[in-house]
Amino acid sequence: MNISQYPKPEQIAALAGSSETGPVVMVNLLKFKDRADAPDTGMSGMEAYAKYAKSMVAIVESGGGRMIWSGRVTGMVLGESDVAFEMIALIEYPSRQAFAQIVGDARVQEIAVHRAAGLDGQWLIAATTADPL
Repeated sequence: MNISQYPKPEQIAALAGSSETGPVVMVNLLKFKDRADAPDTGMSGMEAYAKYAKSMVAIVESGGGRMIWSGRVTGMVLGESDVAFEMIALIEYPSRQAFAQIVGDARVQEIAVHRAAGLDGQWLIAATTADPL
């Protein structure tokens, strides 16, 4: 299984160029380093990532998005994965284009050092509201 820390430019471009309209919820499945790298040496990976997340939520909100929910993974009930994700966060953006604009914001680039210091890997899944089954 391949987990990474950052979407590739072509992945962001494909998302922003999607014909899907309306809000998008980004499902973040997160795995943290045991110990953070510099500049957050001495912290756990989760603590370093929390520094990034706190600032990131403010940036997302300034762009019209919102944090829906975040929480720790406490067990796998169904399915299998060779990645033991530790946290899930659901972030709603007004559109796919708004997501691309926000993640490209200079403020996000400034705080990314804390993300890189603490995050071991991530799956990022774009989801759109669907009619009930």
